[in-house]
Amino acid sequence: MTQKMMKAVLLHGYGEVNQLSYEDVSLPVPAAGEVLVKTIAASINPIDWKLRRGELKEMMPIEFPAILGRDLSGEVVALGESVTGLKVGDRVFGLVNHSYAEYVACKPADLARTPDALDAIDAAALPLVLLTGAQVIEAGIQPRPGETILITGAIGGVGRTAVHVAKQHGVLVIAGVRASQKKEAEGLGADRVIALDNEKEISGLPELDAVADMVGHETIDRILPHIRKNGVLATVLGAPSSTQGRDLRVASVWAKPDSTRLEQLGREVAQGVFSIPIGKRLKLSQIGEAQKLAEKGGIGKIVLTP
Repeated sequence: MTQKMMKAVLLHGYGEVNQLSYEDVSLPVPAAGEVLVKTIAASINPIDWKLRRGELKEMMPIEFPAILGRDLSGEVVALGESVTGLKVGDRVFGLVNHSYAEYVACKPADLARTPDALDAIDAAALPLVLLTGAQVIEAGIQPRPGETILITGAIGGVGRTAVHVAKQHGVLVIAGVRASQKKEAEGLGADRVIALDNEKEISGLPELDAVADMVGHETIDRILPHIRKNGVLATVLGAPSSTQGRDLRVASVWAKPDSTRLEQLGREVAQGVFSIPIGKRLKLSQIGEAQKLAEKGGIGKIVLTP
């Protein structure tokens, strides 16, 4: 029997974008309890290029060649044995593995139904940032109404989601951004915006019940003294060494699939309650250019279509 093939991006080793190659690979076959999704779009997250550069090899070693990618938007085209809850033809989005490909085999529990009002290509920008932003607040901080929370990197996709979710829990939200981003950050729905690259504004912070940190480095070191005794630091970057010896609860948060929460948040994006900007749409075959753009940073996700 002839092996069916598809196009995918393979990473052949740690290094620069020349380690990424768009080529033919075998089409995955869904195992029992899996579905096969035809990719409508994927998107780039920092973890993708950090993995490529080898920055996470101690924590997350890669067996080469490897297909990267966590965000997926697509359509279910085949069901493995014993799959319930999804059917062929369902439009879905979710947090998966190996999404830099024309087809992805994954677990139904990792997928949410794409809301009708949500553009199928734009949906690919959402899973990792929505789930990380929600979980850094709800699982990491576990806020109580009336508390004061600072969210660093609030202008990024994870930060925007964290602001939105924190407000849903009735807390006072301070959005921390660069001085150059303050004007745009005023539209995020936070109660206050401060420049984290301005010492005077940091020194004027009130006592904080918690910080949700997306930026780390020396910025978080300057903020730590403003967190109250027994307050919380929830971070997506791992616990900084400067927290040692402080009366803090430190929560390191890595996004986990949660189809129910993802569908709720996706619906709110579709309704315009909050937004995740898209910087550029490129073809999956343009992966080198796409990852270079993502590494430069800036506001907006890079979305990839097959």
